[in-house]
Amino acid sequence: MKAPDWNNVRTDLDAQGFARIPGLLDRHETASLRPLFAADTGFRSHVIMQRHGYGAGSYKYFAYPLPDLVAEVRTLIYPELATLANQWMAHMGKDDRFPDDHASYLAACHAAGQLRPTPLLLDYGTGDYNRLHQDLYGEMHFPIQMVVMLSPADAYDGGAFVLTEARPRMQSRAEAITLAEGDALLFAVNQRPVAGKRGHFRVTMRHGVSTVSHGHRQTLGVIFHDAR
Repeated sequence: MKAPDWNNVRTDLDAQGFARIPGLLDRHETASLRPLFAADTGFRSHVIMQRHGYGAGSYKYFAYPLPDLVAEVRTLIYPELATLANQWMAHMGKDDRFPDDHASYLAACHAAGQLRPTPLLLDYGTGDYNRLHQDLYGEMHFPIQMVVMLSPADAYDGGAFVLTEARPRMQSRAEAITLAEGDALLFAVNQRPVAGKRGHFRVTMRHGVSTVSHGHRQTLGVIFHDAR
């Protein structure tokens, strides 16, 4: 796993609610994760999106213990985001605070009854998409999450990652982001603070995936809180 310039990453996250990390995983690492989706073991749940009105395609939540690479990504990236997450909570007037290390945060999630792991693999074919949503899973949620592109660019067309931001008394703004193989995108899970003339105000963000027009698209989703 590549070590990014975290100062720049946090600056982008704070300014716009998302930040790209080019080449977080190399091609050997992405290639090691793609075949896992076809396995019958190692997952706690398989969701067919059409059955629930979530879109079209499917995803699988990993079971504990997580694959080594997934666990490493989750454990090493969380501490780089915890300080910014605490700043966001303070700016939004929320009482939530996050410990410096991920193990301590997971212990708090588990004590609150959020015991199920949330990292997942998402699999899209031609015509598949993911409706705008938020990954909350319980009362406790870390305000930043991550997606990593596992598929090479020539494996699919379409399928842009879509983010929307709703500000008070304004129409929503959308960003359509294309990721290369191994690129990661960090983004706000639910709300983030934005500085205004009278202090900070809250904006609400949602995310999804536009229609895959051709081919096969796979991503790794890394959510730092666990689920009920």
